Amino acid sequence: MNRRNLVLGTSAVAAGLLAAPAIRAQPAWPMGRPIRIVCPTPPGGANDALARLLAQQLQDKFGALAVVENRPGGSALLGTNAVLQSAPDGFTLLASTFNTAIMPLVLKGATFDPEKDLALIGRTAQAPLVMALSGRRPEKTLAEVIASVKRDPLAWNVAISALGSAGHLATIDFMRRADLDINVVTYRGTQPALADLMGGSVQLLIDPSFALLASREDGRIKAIGIATAQRSALAPDVPTMAEAGVPGFEYQAWYGVWAPNGTSPEICQRVNGLVQDTMRDPAIAGRLAAQVIEPVVEDVEDSRRFIRGEIVRATALLRSVNYQPE
Repeated sequence: MNRRNLVLGTSAVAAGLLAAPAIRAQPAWPMGRPIRIVCPTPPGGANDALARLLAQQLQDKFGALAVVENRPGGSALLGTNAVLQSAPDGFTLLASTFNTAIMPLVLKGATFDPEKDLALIGRTAQAPLVMALSGRRPEKTLAEVIASVKRDPLAWNVAISALGSAGHLATIDFMRRADLDINVVTYRGTQPALADLMGGSVQLLIDPSFALLASREDGRIKAIGIATAQRSALAPDVPTMAEAGVPGFEYQAWYGVWAPNGTSPEICQRVNGLVQDTMRDPAIAGRLAAQVIEPVVEDVEDSRRFIRGEIVRATALLRSVNYQPE
């Protein structure tokens, strides 16, 4: 994914919201102190861009200084712990991803309960996952990949961008469904995983569409399946995973906002309202859609129900393969 284009696109998105109705600020919050938005992923990705969009809207609508602090490391555990240890006063927020919900299932060092130890504000956006193949491989379809792996499994490595990511879970599920045993290489973010995929040291990667679809133009990777029920209008030539031979394989990355447990429900509701207003804006929706990112408009309870379902699904999958936290 071209970081400059994503960051510039997000800035343009933020500018498009200026005409939206202002939200009346309360004197107790957020006036007088800067709001820190901790992003536990590296700069340049979708989560970072969405965090910066939130910061811009907090400034534009509430008149609050809001700064994004990237704290990558430990498969997002470093930044998450920083928020868990912060005062629940509304001046520290966590802009994170799918792995916040399932981190304790995959990481030994994650000792928190995401449903109890964080105050959920809500989801912000989602993106389908794409299976990408290194352009150095001769295969062109998923069926050819599966057959090749079964003939010579030692010739294959599959990358995951982070432990506990949506792509991690999807990779586990794919290998289970296809009855494959492929060596897994874990990275600290999409960009290094994508670089090795292009270079050929890993051969497969399942990750969000916004990064992979934009990187296939020069032929260094091949998109061989998208984990959605229908083909994407932005990549109509990419078959769904069901069409490619894995029925029912649907996965998406999603992004959300949390606060430390004990943060006032009123503050959480106000930020959730701001997120909903932001994601309803047609200009923002259009710019995100160009990156194959879909805005999510949900209240806190709808997001909570969705995330509960994701935790249940992930727990069942990991148990089915006897996954042990790393």
